[in-house]
Amino acid sequence: MSDMTPQQPSRPPFGAGSSTVADATNPLSRRAVVGAAVAGAAALAAFGPGRPAAAAPRPAPPVPPAPLPPLDVAALRAALSDLAHPEVTGAQLRITGSAGRWYGTAGVADRASGRPIGAHDTFRIGSITKVFVATVVLQLAAEQRLVLDAPLQRYLPGLLPSAFPRLSVTHLLNHTSGLPDESRDGVPDLSTPEGIVRHRYDRWSPQQLVSLVSHGPMKFAPGSKQEYRGINYVLLALLIERLTGRPYGAAVTRRILHPLGMRRTSLPGKDPRLHGPHVHGYLRMTDGSLLDITAYDQTAAWGEGEMISTTGDLDRFLTALFSGTLVPRPFLERMFTLPDGVRMVDGSPARYGAGLQTVTVNGTAFWGKTGERYGYANALVATRDQQRRAVIAFSPTHRDATQLQMTLRVAQALTKR
Repeated sequence: MSDMTPQQPSRPPFGAGSSTVADATNPLSRRAVVGAAVAGAAALAAFGPGRPAAAAPRPAPPVPPAPLPPLDVAALRAALSDLAHPEVTGAQLRITGSAGRWYGTAGVADRASGRPIGAHDTFRIGSITKVFVATVVLQLAAEQRLVLDAPLQRYLPGLLPSAFPRLSVTHLLNHTSGLPDESRDGVPDLSTPEGIVRHRYDRWSPQQLVSLVSHGPMKFAPGSKQEYRGINYVLLALLIERLTGRPYGAAVTRRILHPLGMRRTSLPGKDPRLHGPHVHGYLRMTDGSLLDITAYDQTAAWGEGEMISTTGDLDRFLTALFSGTLVPRPFLERMFTLPDGVRMVDGSPARYGAGLQTVTVNGTAFWGKTGERYGYANALVATRDQQRRAVIAFSPTHRDATQLQMTLRVAQALTKR
C-alpha cells in the first residue's frame, strides 16, 4: 500500500500525479439506497442577534468556522486497508480542502490481472447521479424556465395518473413526494446473486419505471414526510428533457461536465460496459465463488443512479458546486435546506435537501451524497466551508448493510480529534 502525505493548504491543488495505496443503487423493488442509512440529521449552530448597543449598531464580525483536526494519515490508511470488514476487492479515498489533502488506495482494480487502482480509474457512482440531476434542475429554475414550487403536472401533463395530488418539483428534489411503492408486476426477483446475474442485461425505459409507481394509493400527503426514492429523480430527469428538448444526459454534459473539464465522467445510456481504465465490481455468489459484475445494463437506474466517474472528477464537481460556480447562491441554498417540520417516514429527522443529504460525525457536519450499484459503493461529502472534502469509492462483494462498515470507519478516521 502507498499513499500521499498530507499537504498544507498553501501547496498547489491536488494534482494528477498522485500515488496510490489500492471503489453503489438498488433493485427496482428496493430503490432506497443502502448507503443512505449512513446519513443522520445535521446539528448546525445558529447564531442569534447581538445585544443592543447604546451607540449606532455595528455589524458583528463574522464568526470564523471552527478549525478541523489535522488529518490522521495512520488512521485513514488503516480504515481504508481493512478489506475484510466488509469484504471489499478495492478501495480509494481522496481528501481535499483547506484543512489538508491525502489520497490512498488499497486492494486491486482487477482481480484477474492484479492491477492496482489508478487515480484516473472510472467506477459506477450510483445515486451520486442525483446531485447532477438536481444541479441541472436548479439551474433551469434560476433561468426562470421552471418554478420549483409549481406542480410537476404542469410540465409533464398526463405522465402521472390524474387522481394523484399536486406534486411540486421541490417535493421530488427533497424526497417528500409520497409516491406509491413500486408495483411488483413485471419486477424481476433480485433477492439472490443468481437472480441479479440473470437480469443484469434487462432493458428498462423511463416510462416503464414511472409506470411502477402509477398504481396504488399515495404513501403520504406530498410535503408531509420524507422518504428517499429513486423514482423522484427519474421524474426530474424527464422534466429536464421536456424543458431542454434534449436527453437529460446531454444537458448534464453541456452544463456541468464540459465546463468543468470532467473528461472521465459519463452517462452510459444503454451501454453496459465501462471503457478505458476502470475499477471492476464483483459479486459473491451463493456457492462462494466471486463473479465479475462490472458489465451491467444501467437503464434500471436511468436518471437517478447510472453515471460513471472518478474520484478526481467528483472532487472537481463538488468544489465547483459548493463554491457557487454551477448554481446561483439563492438556488444553491435549496440544496442545504431541509424541509421544515418534516420527518422521515420512520420518525427520524429529515436529512435530505434538494439533491444533497447531511450527516454529522464527531461534531463535524457534512453535506453530500452516497451511491451504490452492484459491485460499487461510494460517498461524496464536504463541509460547507470546504475545509474538508472527501470522495470514497470501494468495491464490496455483498450489496447489503455490511458495506456501511467501510464508510463509517473512514468517516470516523476523517473526523478523528
